[in-house]
Amino acid sequence: MKETAYWDRTDRFEQKMKLIEAAWRKRDYRAARALAASLRHTITQTQLEEESPGTPLAPSSSYGRVDSLPAPWREWARGWSYYKVVHLDETIGQNRPPEPVDFLLAVQATQADSLAREVRVARIENGVPAEVVSQVYGEVRRGPERFCRVAFMAHTAAHTRSTYLVLFGNPDAELPQYTSDLATSGEGFALDIENDFYRASLSRQMGQLERLTFKREHGLELFAGGEGHGEPPGIDWAHDYVGSGNFQKFRITLWDAPPDYEVVRGPVCTIVRRWGFPFSPLHPVFTPSRLHVDIEYRFFAGVPWFQKTGRMEALQDFEADALRDDEWVFSGQSFTDMVWMGPDGKLRTGAVEPAFNNKLWAVGFFHSVARDAFIALFLDHRAENLPEPNHSGSPQMFYRWHGHVWSRYPLPGKQVPAGAVLHQKNAYLVLNYPENGPELVETMRHRLMNPLAVSAGDLSRVSAAAPRGRLARPGEAGDSPISKRALWEALRDCKDEQLYAAMPSVVDLGLVYDLRVRGDVVHVVMAMPHRGRPRIGFFSFGSGGNHVPVRQRLMKVAGVRKVVVEQTWEPGWSSNRMTDEGRRLLGLT
Repeated sequence: MKETAYWDRTDRFEQKMKLIEAAWRKRDYRAARALAASLRHTITQTQLEEESPGTPLAPSSSYGRVDSLPAPWREWARGWSYYKVVHLDETIGQNRPPEPVDFLLAVQATQADSLAREVRVARIENGVPAEVVSQVYGEVRRGPERFCRVAFMAHTAAHTRSTYLVLFGNPDAELPQYTSDLATSGEGFALDIENDFYRASLSRQMGQLERLTFKREHGLELFAGGEGHGEPPGIDWAHDYVGSGNFQKFRITLWDAPPDYEVVRGPVCTIVRRWGFPFSPLHPVFTPSRLHVDIEYRFFAGVPWFQKTGRMEALQDFEADALRDDEWVFSGQSFTDMVWMGPDGKLRTGAVEPAFNNKLWAVGFFHSVARDAFIALFLDHRAENLPEPNHSGSPQMFYRWHGHVWSRYPLPGKQVPAGAVLHQKNAYLVLNYPENGPELVETMRHRLMNPLAVSAGDLSRVSAAAPRGRLARPGEAGDSPISKRALWEALRDCKDEQLYAAMPSVVDLGLVYDLRVRGDVVHVVMAMPHRGRPRIGFFSFGSGGNHVPVRQRLMKVAGVRKVVVEQTWEPGWSSNRMTDEGRRLLGLT
């Protein structure tokens, strides 16, 4: 059969399912395992191409042109072509310290080549726009539109509106090199994340939070000692459940690696999301596909807290003798007092009153002398297709005589029907607990329960004053000492010859993440398509019959003295990065 279209060159989900079933019937287990792995890749690629990005803050058709901005701002924004306006409204009468803002941006595909390179965010204050540290992630292409999430930290006075410009559409823009107090090191999900308040270490095995160090003079470190249940112990033990008849407990902490995960890194937030089915202590003897767990950590710049969201969904009916969606264990005696909060939003000290055992909305510990505190704020805890969950989790000072613990058991019964879902969203405070600690924590929870209201808007009520300087870095406003257009065009001569008949360029494949010019030196940031091809030298220096190596081709552009090619794996490459021409050459359109 001659292969002329995309689906001739690969296999659909349905075809692979038939092949798996045939291999299973033949008891050809190796073929079945290989097909299952191949099916997973098909699902991943389909998700990348088809999953809905969500509802954007404003449609892609809603935008302004930079040349229509007030006169004092046009020169400041030179190099960019388009903008959108975002309003943040403070609605509860509290001054907001830095607070994360995150929204979905949609633009027309013809208006930007790379949102990661081109998006800038500026706060308008007293009529003057000033750039703020921002982060773009999750960029996808859907037909004639591009989408991405935009995150930044905002501060707003009580009962006021703040206005921000989001600018895009600049082919000369470079990946912004922002700095913040948020630093992330490590590979994959095995990360160390720190800001000015704490350092969090995730398990190298399964990505669970393992240790937490306070950034104070004595550097309190929270950890769980011992041998766990055979897995590396950590301080965050959820999520898990006990099967029918109290036979065994299925835990995500027993993963030898997360079955699936996604990581986002940047100057505003680091996100680690993992999902799959909890493992048996005797995995893979028992591998029930009953409760799907999806959990995410979010660590932010400049704030003394982080978030965890969780979703536990029953894919079929089952019975659970117990189920936990939040448990934290700390070895030693790091704290002297317990705190908790009921539905009234008031933080109390001491043991939980019996009437509130299943009505808790915050729990934690503090030290009355050192003033260290670790407190969980339960921001969202609800169920679908189940009765109201138990809001339990009473803290205990002496867990098995050696440490502190709280555990939340939300199930009101044992029967879990297919389609049942448990949701949670928690914020964990890592802070110095002053004498007015209860008031401080109550205020923080009130703010987190009522984040700044984000809306699309216009500039009709904004006055304009002359800003200082300009938005563009050197070379981003058509002033590069070497034409960036010439450099991008030159890179189109560099092909991936391993796609023999199509021969797409590295530009059309979307492998070039950034292009910077510093004097007569050109810096190129590139990715490889996947970890099975880790050698960037294949493109930068050439390898045998490689069509035109990147360094060789760029050295022929007038004015170039040196070319530096840097490889990155962050973010991972996907077909969403390809140009229309690249998609045409590969048959994707």
